[in-house]
Amino acid sequence: MGTSSSVDAFRVESQGLSTIDQRARFLEVGPLPPDARLIVTIDGPAGTGKSSTARQLARRLGLAFLDTGAMYRAAALLAIDAKVPLADHAEIVRLASEARIHFDWTRDPPAVIAAGVDVTSRIRSAEVTAVVSPISAIPALRDLLVKEQRRIGREHPRLVTEGRDQGSVVFPDADVKFYLDAAPDVRASRRADEIEGARGTPLSPAERELILRDIIDRDQRDSSRADGPLTRPADAIFVDTSTLALPQVVDRLEREARARITTFG
Repeated sequence: MGTSSSVDAFRVESQGLSTIDQRARFLEVGPLPPDARLIVTIDGPAGTGKSSTARQLARRLGLAFLDTGAMYRAAALLAIDAKVPLADHAEIVRLASEARIHFDWTRDPPAVIAAGVDVTSRIRSAEVTAVVSPISAIPALRDLLVKEQRRIGREHPRLVTEGRDQGSVVFPDADVKFYLDAAPDVRASRRADEIEGARGTPLSPAERELILRDIIDRDQRDSSRADGPLTRPADAIFVDTSTLALPQVVDRLEREARARITTFG
């Protein structure tokens, strides 16, 4: 796809947090005052680096990190395990409600808990990825999980949260909003590299092309759905991550966030 250099650059996270910590010390940055109420949202399509960026930005600013996509993935996993058809919206919502999807905040990053079980290691599977978009479009499920996300925001009022509708729907009054994007082929390359790393063998050109088509199709579905569509909030800061390494993205967001925070509490 001709994007290996930017993809490799973005995977700096695999070198460990010491790189980020050293950069933070070099920039002489530190956590925000402990009594500051601050909600930072990061929205954007799949493969833009939202989770990695949000996790490290939260550490830089001394805030909690909320991965809302993990909640929808947990709901998808519940449906897969119970062999519930995607069209059975009522049963999927019932499963998610009874499972009380939440996070274990004693872990870093927070572990995803569903029905009392840590499902963090299972929700990134290809099987879950294939169905999470239509499942996350179920209106009643979105209502359920948006309420939970807002509850988390009340309990953790110092938060970096990422997803598809955080700045537009869940936290429209967020203190700072970001919208990350990247070219579809770059995002597809990142996803393909993740899959190759997990399975230990290279993907074929046809498999990589399929991932690209899936990315494009998912963008269309997520942008056109009626409930919680993927959209760029009018007051969000736009950042194209196509040619940026992860530390560069985190640096940019940190500078923008700090520049916009003038009062605390």
